[in-house]
Amino acid sequence: MSEPVRLAKRVAALARCPRSEAEQYIKGGWVRVDGVVVEDPALAVRDETVVELDPDARLDAVEPATVLLHRPAGFDAGRDPAALAALVRPDTRWIDDPSGVRPLQRHFHRLTPLVPLDADASGLVVLSQDGRVWRRLTEDLQGIEQEFVVEVAGEIAPYGLARLRHGLSYRGRALPPCQVSWQNEVRLRFALKGVQPGQLRDVCRQVGLEVVAIRRLRIGRVPLAKMPVGAWRYLPVGERF
Repeated sequence: MSEPVRLAKRVAALARCPRSEAEQYIKGGWVRVDGVVVEDPALAVRDETVVELDPDARLDAVEPATVLLHRPAGFDAGRDPAALAALVRPDTRWIDDPSGVRPLQRHFHRLTPLVPLDADASGLVVLSQDGRVWRRLTEDLQGIEQEFVVEVAGEIAPYGLARLRHGLSYRGRALPPCQVSWQNEVRLRFALKGVQPGQLRDVCRQVGLEVVAIRRLRIGRVPLAKMPVGAWRYLPVGERF
């Protein structure tokens, strides 16, 4: 039996390329070992091991992943971010994901939830490995508009819609103006910046309405669209919040 060697060395010989390029092919998910995609250049293989390089292999840089998830209600990412990240799996990817991004094993590791959403709410959430996205959705979040649809019960107080748009306070501070309109008889649509945990439920209560359900539809320019509950898609390079 032959002595084991690093997969990167084997691929370099197979592709007749430098070791650095071989490692890039492997990290890009272009190499199969005994029929299984492997992304670890240090994997030990023997001469008897079947190593294949995809004919369409490219030396593109492997970008950190950002995913958009249609989160069900009932997850508190602040208390248990791992439970939320566990919803992002190869089998739960939206079948109509338009991003064109090739899934890699590394995309499912160290996904950090961003842009808090109330535990009892559902809708669009962001998980990312990308420091640029993290900075955008933390340092600049107060200036990014978010859109929600809020299902309510009860009878709205006189001038309640106008007060929701401007004139209420939350936790002792006056709230800035926002856009609020009726979507139908029981659903309000909010578009606002700087939304705080619990704010939507509280302001609805101030005008005589009880919240039945909250769903986030949009963060900045990125929409939930028609993605079903529990499914996720990639945020492609070039799409910005």
